[in-house]
Amino acid sequence: MTNTTELFARLRAVDTPTICNAIEVAQNKRGFSNFTHRQMVMTEPDAPAMVGYALTAKIRGKNAPEDSPETLKERRMGYYKYVAEGARPGLVVIEDADQQEACGAFWGEINTNIHKGFGLGGVVTNGVVRDLGDIPSGFPLLAGAIGPSHGFVHLLEYDCPVEVYGMQVRPGDLVHADRHGACVIPGDIQDKMITALDQLHKSESIILTAAKKPGFDFAAFEAAWAAFEKSRT
Repeated sequence: MTNTTELFARLRAVDTPTICNAIEVAQNKRGFSNFTHRQMVMTEPDAPAMVGYALTAKIRGKNAPEDSPETLKERRMGYYKYVAEGARPGLVVIEDADQQEACGAFWGEINTNIHKGFGLGGVVTNGVVRDLGDIPSGFPLLAGAIGPSHGFVHLLEYDCPVEVYGMQVRPGDLVHADRHGACVIPGDIQDKMITALDQLHKSESIILTAAKKPGFDFAAFEAAWAAFEKSRT
Protein backbone atom coordinates (compact mmCIF):
# COMPACT_ATOMS: atom_id res chain seq x y z
CA MET A 1 0.00 0.00 0.00
CA THR A 2 1.46 3.36 -1.06
CA ASN A 3 2.11 5.93 1.64
CA THR A 4 -0.30 8.76 0.76
CA THR A 5 1.94 11.48 2.20
CA GLU A 6 4.90 10.27 0.16
CA LEU A 7 2.77 9.91 -2.97
CA PHE A 8 1.40 13.43 -2.79
CA ALA A 9 4.86 14.87 -2.12
CA ARG A 10 6.20 13.15 -5.23
CA LEU A 11 3.24 14.20 -7.37
CA ARG A 12 3.57 17.85 -6.34
CA ALA A 13 7.28 17.83 -7.15
CA VAL A 14 6.80 17.23 -10.89
CA ASP A 15 4.86 18.89 -13.69
CA THR A 16 1.72 17.57 -15.37
CA PRO A 17 3.49 16.44 -18.58
CA THR A 18 5.70 14.23 -16.40
CA ILE A 19 2.61 12.81 -14.72
CA CYS A 20 1.03 12.01 -18.11
CA ASN A 21 4.21 10.18 -19.11
CA ALA A 22 4.40 8.34 -15.79
CA ILE A 23 0.80 7.19 -16.13
CA GLU A 24 1.74 5.51 -19.41
CA VAL A 25 4.73 3.89 -17.71
CA ALA A 26 2.46 2.60 -14.93
CA GLN A 27 -0.08 1.34 -17.49
CA ASN A 28 2.72 -0.13 -19.64
CA LYS A 29 1.13 1.29 -22.79
CA ARG A 30 0.77 4.46 -24.84
CA GLY A 31 -2.53 6.23 -25.36
CA PHE A 32 -3.50 7.80 -22.03
CA SER A 33 -5.97 10.55 -22.93
CA ASN A 34 -7.81 11.72 -19.81
CA PHE A 35 -6.24 15.18 -19.79
CA THR A 36 -7.29 18.66 -20.93
CA HIS A 37 -7.05 18.89 -24.70
CA ARG A 38 -6.58 22.62 -25.25
CA GLN A 39 -4.51 25.51 -23.95
CA MET A 40 -5.80 27.18 -20.80
CA VAL A 41 -5.10 30.26 -18.67
CA MET A 42 -3.07 29.80 -15.48
CA THR A 43 -3.27 32.55 -12.85
CA GLU A 44 -0.04 31.44 -11.10
CA PRO A 45 2.11 29.90 -13.84
CA ASP A 46 5.11 29.46 -11.54
CA ALA A 47 3.14 27.81 -8.72
CA PRO A 48 3.85 24.20 -7.78
CA ALA A 49 1.53 21.61 -9.25
CA MET A 50 -1.97 21.35 -7.84
CA VAL A 51 -2.78 17.83 -6.64
CA GLY A 52 -6.00 16.80 -4.95
CA TYR A 53 -9.28 14.94 -4.96
CA ALA A 54 -11.88 16.45 -7.25
CA LEU A 55 -14.84 18.34 -5.82
CA THR A 56 -17.05 18.91 -8.83
CA ALA A 57 -19.83 21.19 -10.05
CA LYS A 58 -21.48 22.55 -13.18
CA ILE A 59 -22.28 26.22 -13.76
CA ARG A 60 -23.78 28.46 -16.45
CA GLY A 61 -23.61 32.23 -16.85
CA LYS A 62 -24.56 33.41 -20.33
CA ASN A 63 -28.30 33.51 -19.70
CA ALA A 64 -30.41 34.22 -16.65
CA PRO A 65 -31.31 31.14 -14.57
CA GLU A 66 -34.76 29.60 -14.90
CA ASP A 67 -34.91 28.27 -11.34
CA SER A 68 -36.44 30.28 -8.50
CA PRO A 69 -34.23 32.42 -6.22
CA GLU A 70 -35.04 30.03 -3.36
CA THR A 71 -33.86 27.00 -5.36
CA LEU A 72 -30.70 28.78 -6.46
CA LYS A 73 -29.88 29.81 -2.89
CA GLU A 74 -30.45 26.30 -1.55
CA ARG A 75 -28.23 24.84 -4.27
CA ARG A 76 -25.53 27.46 -3.68
CA MET A 77 -25.42 26.81 0.06
CA GLY A 78 -25.40 23.06 -0.56
CA TYR A 79 -22.41 23.51 -2.86
CA TYR A 80 -20.47 25.57 -0.31
CA LYS A 81 -21.13 22.95 2.37
CA TYR A 82 -20.01 20.23 -0.04
CA VAL A 83 -16.66 21.87 -0.84
CA ALA A 84 -16.09 22.99 2.76
CA GLU A 85 -16.48 19.46 4.08
CA GLY A 86 -15.22 17.41 1.12
CA ALA A 87 -12.13 15.25 0.74
CA ARG A 88 -8.71 16.74 1.38
CA PRO A 89 -6.43 17.63 -0.22
CA GLY A 90 -9.13 18.92 -2.51
CA LEU A 91 -9.31 20.66 -5.88
CA VAL A 92 -12.44 22.20 -7.33
CA VAL A 93 -13.20 21.08 -10.89
CA ILE A 94 -16.04 23.04 -12.49
CA GLU A 95 -17.58 22.60 -15.91
CA ASP A 96 -19.16 25.68 -17.47
CA ALA A 97 -22.10 24.35 -19.48
CA ASP A 98 -21.90 27.35 -21.82
CA GLN A 99 -18.69 25.80 -23.16
CA GLN A 100 -17.15 28.03 -25.88
CA GLU A 101 -19.70 30.76 -25.11
CA ALA A 102 -18.77 30.88 -21.42
CA CYS A 103 -18.73 34.51 -20.31
CA GLY A 104 -19.85 34.68 -16.67
CA ALA A 105 -17.00 34.45 -14.15
CA PHE A 106 -17.73 32.24 -11.14
CA TRP A 107 -14.15 32.80 -10.01
CA GLY A 108 -13.06 36.21 -8.76
CA GLU A 109 -11.95 37.88 -5.54
CA ILE A 110 -14.85 36.61 -3.42
CA ASN A 111 -15.00 32.95 -4.43
CA THR A 112 -11.25 32.44 -4.51
CA ASN A 113 -10.90 33.74 -0.95
CA ILE A 114 -13.83 31.63 0.24
CA HIS A 115 -12.44 28.45 -1.28
CA LYS A 116 -8.89 29.12 -0.12
CA GLY A 117 -10.30 29.75 3.36
CA PHE A 118 -11.96 26.34 3.21
CA GLY A 119 -8.50 24.83 2.71
CA LEU A 120 -8.81 23.91 -0.96
CA GLY A 121 -5.77 23.86 -3.21
CA GLY A 122 -6.99 25.44 -6.43
CA VAL A 123 -9.35 25.23 -9.38
CA VAL A 124 -9.60 23.60 -12.79
CA THR A 125 -12.39 24.95 -15.01
CA ASN A 126 -13.31 25.61 -18.62
CA GLY A 127 -15.07 28.73 -17.37
CA VAL A 128 -14.05 32.33 -16.80
CA VAL A 129 -11.88 33.95 -14.13
CA ARG A 130 -11.67 37.66 -13.25
CA ASP A 131 -10.25 40.01 -10.56
CA LEU A 132 -6.72 38.88 -11.38
CA GLY A 133 -5.17 41.52 -9.12
CA ASP A 134 -7.25 40.44 -6.14
CA ILE A 135 -6.98 36.65 -6.25
CA PRO A 136 -5.08 35.42 -3.18
CA SER A 137 -1.65 33.92 -3.78
CA GLY A 138 -1.33 30.22 -3.19
CA PHE A 139 -4.66 29.46 -4.84
CA PRO A 140 -3.96 28.82 -8.54
CA LEU A 141 -6.71 28.71 -11.14
CA LEU A 142 -6.41 26.86 -14.42
CA ALA A 143 -9.25 28.35 -16.44
CA GLY A 144 -10.71 28.57 -19.91
CA ALA A 145 -10.64 32.36 -20.23
CA ILE A 146 -10.33 35.73 -18.52
CA GLY A 147 -13.30 38.09 -18.50
CA PRO A 148 -14.68 41.16 -16.69
CA SER A 149 -18.15 40.14 -15.47
CA HIS A 150 -19.96 37.50 -13.46
CA GLY A 151 -22.80 37.65 -15.99
CA PHE A 152 -25.68 35.43 -14.85
CA VAL A 153 -23.39 32.78 -13.42
CA HIS A 154 -25.21 30.21 -11.31
CA LEU A 155 -24.79 26.62 -10.17
CA LEU A 156 -26.58 23.87 -12.04
CA GLU A 157 -25.48 20.92 -9.89
CA TYR A 158 -22.59 19.68 -7.80
CA ASP A 159 -20.96 16.41 -6.72
CA CYS A 160 -21.47 15.16 -10.27
CA PRO A 161 -19.40 13.93 -13.23
CA VAL A 162 -17.94 16.83 -15.25
CA GLU A 163 -15.85 17.38 -18.36
CA VAL A 164 -13.20 20.06 -18.87
CA TYR A 165 -11.87 20.19 -22.44
CA GLY A 166 -11.99 16.44 -22.90
CA MET A 167 -10.89 15.54 -19.37
CA GLN A 168 -13.58 13.42 -17.73
CA VAL A 169 -13.70 13.88 -13.96
CA ARG A 170 -15.79 12.13 -11.34
CA PRO A 171 -16.11 13.32 -7.74
CA GLY A 172 -13.15 12.03 -5.78
CA ASP A 173 -10.86 11.50 -8.78
CA LEU A 174 -7.21 12.36 -8.16
CA VAL A 175 -6.36 15.38 -10.34
CA HIS A 176 -2.93 16.84 -11.18
CA ALA A 177 -2.72 20.30 -12.76
CA ASP A 178 -0.25 23.06 -13.56
CA ARG A 179 0.38 25.66 -16.28
CA HIS A 180 0.39 22.95 -18.95
CA GLY A 181 -3.08 21.63 -18.17
CA ALA A 182 -4.64 18.94 -16.01
CA CYS A 183 -5.08 15.18 -15.94
CA VAL A 184 -6.80 12.51 -13.88
CA ILE A 185 -4.55 9.85 -12.34
CA PRO A 186 -6.44 6.56 -12.67
CA GLY A 187 -7.29 4.94 -9.36
CA ASP A 188 -6.00 1.51 -10.34
CA ILE A 189 -2.42 2.72 -10.86
CA GLN A 190 -2.00 5.26 -8.06
CA ASP A 191 -0.01 2.77 -6.00
CA LYS A 192 2.34 2.36 -8.99
CA MET A 193 3.03 6.06 -9.57
CA ILE A 194 6.13 6.43 -7.40
CA THR A 195 7.80 3.47 -9.10
CA ALA A 196 6.67 4.78 -12.49
CA LEU A 197 8.15 8.22 -11.78
CA ASP A 198 11.45 6.63 -10.74
CA GLN A 199 11.52 4.53 -13.91
CA LEU A 200 10.65 7.51 -16.08
CA HIS A 201 13.43 9.60 -14.55
CA LYS A 202 15.93 6.78 -15.05
CA SER A 203 14.95 6.32 -18.70
CA GLU A 204 14.90 10.00 -19.60
CA SER A 205 18.24 10.59 -17.86
CA ILE A 206 19.91 8.27 -20.39
CA ILE A 207 19.07 10.63 -23.25
CA LEU A 208 19.40 13.89 -21.35
CA THR A 209 22.81 13.06 -19.87
CA ALA A 210 24.15 12.06 -23.28
CA ALA A 211 22.72 15.13 -25.02
CA LYS A 212 24.38 17.50 -22.55
CA LYS A 213 27.86 15.99 -22.88
CA PRO A 214 30.45 17.71 -25.10
CA GLY A 215 30.84 16.07 -28.48
CA PHE A 216 27.30 14.75 -28.64
CA ASP A 217 26.76 13.55 -32.21
CA PHE A 218 24.57 11.09 -34.08
CA ALA A 219 26.62 8.08 -33.01
CA ALA A 220 26.31 9.09 -29.35
CA PHE A 221 22.62 9.75 -29.85
CA GLU A 222 22.09 6.37 -31.53
CA ALA A 223 23.75 4.54 -28.63
CA ALA A 224 21.86 6.54 -26.02
CA TRP A 225 18.55 6.05 -27.82
CA ALA A 226 19.05 2.28 -27.93
CA ALA A 227 19.67 2.27 -24.18
CA PHE A 228 16.68 4.55 -23.68
CA GLU A 229 14.38 2.23 -25.67
CA LYS A 230 15.61 -0.78 -23.72
CA SER A 231 15.02 1.02 -20.44
CA ARG A 232 11.49 1.99 -21.41
CA THR A 233 10.52 -1.57 -22.26
